[in-house]
Amino acid sequence: MTDPLFETDDEANTPLTPEGRQGLIPTYITTRAELNEAEQENIAEADRWAFSRKRADVVDVDFLMALHRRMLRKVWRWAGVQRTTELNIGVAPHAIAVDLHTLVGDVRYWIDHQTFPPDEIAVRFHHRLVAIHPFPNGNGRHARLAADLLIVQLGGHRFSWGRANLVEAAKTRNDYVRALQAADAHDIAPLLAFARS
Repeated sequence: MTDPLFETDDEANTPLTPEGRQGLIPTYITTRAELNEAEQENIAEADRWAFSRKRADVVDVDFLMALHRRMLRKVWRWAGVQRTTELNIGVAPHAIAVDLHTLVGDVRYWIDHQTFPPDEIAVRFHHRLVAIHPFPNGNGRHARLAADLLIVQLGGHRFSWGRANLVEAAKTRNDYVRALQAADAHDIAPLLAFARS
């Protein structure tokens, strides 16, 4: 299954820069398309692992770190390791651990007190994970899989995350980014709608 929010035809044949290859495990990968394929295979394996676990509480910092590690461990040496550098998105590296623990506490409270409907709890969880951006890369894919695990844990069905529009990957990605930006501005409705589109 391809991820319409990650793969774009425009970048498929783009050679990876030396900086972009730092931490890369497979030596055969030289283009963005090869990297996408290797990551997607690893993520599909992690998806099967995560959904086959008997009792996996996704609302747990250790599990979230292990999930990212499983998703990218065959591709990147830094898989499952908290980032230590500033990015143009996400909290400062020194705030990641505290913010992840705060998020886990908030989500447990939302669940225990039924603060929001299950879909909204999972989508808010996703949004906050993306906003924290705990890893060097793979944050959106990690947050979507974590939200899928949470909604299933809450008795719901996995989200589609824009898969209704696989033909226009660039539009789907733009819709996702706009929905995240709306959530940043405290309007969760577009992201809720996108998750089920």
